[in-house]
Amino acid sequence: MTALTKLTRVEAKLLLRDKVSVALILLLPTALTIAFGLIPGFKDPTEDLSGQSGIELIAAIAVALSITMIGLTILPTALAVYRERGILRRLGASPVRPRLLLGAQLQVYVAAIVLSIALVLGVGAAAVGLPMPAQFGGFVLAVVLGTLALFAVGLFIAAVSGTQRAASAFGMSLFFPSLFLAGVYVPREAMPAVLRQIGDFTPLGAALQSVRDSWSGHLPSALHIGTMAGYAVVASLAAARFFRWE
Repeated sequence: MTALTKLTRVEAKLLLRDKVSVALILLLPTALTIAFGLIPGFKDPTEDLSGQSGIELIAAIAVALSITMIGLTILPTALAVYRERGILRRLGASPVRPRLLLGAQLQVYVAAIVLSIALVLGVGAAAVGLPMPAQFGGFVLAVVLGTLALFAVGLFIAAVSGTQRAASAFGMSLFFPSLFLAGVYVPREAMPAVLRQIGDFTPLGAALQSVRDSWSGHLPSALHIGTMAGYAVVASLAAARFFRWE
């Protein structure tokens, strides 16, 4: 068994012990989909949502929410805790390099996102008749690019935050405005044009709209692909530049 495999198992066990994080990542998105799907008429297309049904909007939000919670809050906070407690420094003096720990965490969090999305789609379809995204390739592309973008931002938060408290505060300061600009609190169709335009240039806004587009049978737009790819590249480079293991 390789060192990376051992670390991945340890990180998976640590995540499973965190009942709050497990509930937020795995249970909340599915619960939201089912709860709204039980509302009468919520599965009917409406012009207020550009021809989409309410259940499709909520499912898209649930998918984006699971990615965002990990990328902007859980990932940077976990790395900050390891740095603050000196774990990264001790790993740096051992055969197990700190980068292996980062790789293990990323594997665990990606697996958690995949499981969360599978639950939203599978349980949603069985419980409330949630349709699958009409453009499934576009759906996968949106999820992959959205994950890369938001994880890169999370790594940047971890890079510039010296403590767990700072990482948590920084992540939350981005988390809630991102939800608003992406159209989680209020659908994009009901937002002023200027806010929709700003949302298009945020990683969550681009990811959520791309996931919504996939349910309508469309591929992500060039604007949203460029936005997510841009954040993934720029934030990753910035995180590598400023990251300190101690």
